Amino acid sequence: MQPVKIAKICHEVNRAYCAALGDHSQPAWNDAPEWQRSSAIKGVEFTIANPDAPPSASHDSWLKEKQETGWKYGPVKDPERKEHPCFVPYDALPLEQKVKDYLFQAVVCASQEGE
Repeated sequence: MQPVKIAKICHEVNRAYCAALGDHSQPAWNDAPEWQRSSAIKGVEFTIANPDAPPSASHDSWLKEKQETGWKYGPVKDPERKEHPCFVPYDALPLEQKVKDYLFQAVVCASQEGE
């Protein structure tokens, strides 16, 4: 399966998980801004290239990508100011945020089975 298709699935799984937590701020894939879709695709590519990496490595890769594109820590996700509350080391993430990395990896790994 192509990384873009996998990224779309990952995005929608994340959106559903966020909604289950009461966060309805995540747009559907087709409505998501390019930076968000691009970030998901890069995450998929990292996970495919590093299938044995722990979820913390996925977060570290995301954090590096965010830093390279000008993001920083902020108490609330604000794309215009490029601030994100998850812009912290993996160990500082709340459990519900760490779960996102596990879900992301599970979707990518499941998409690679049989290929």
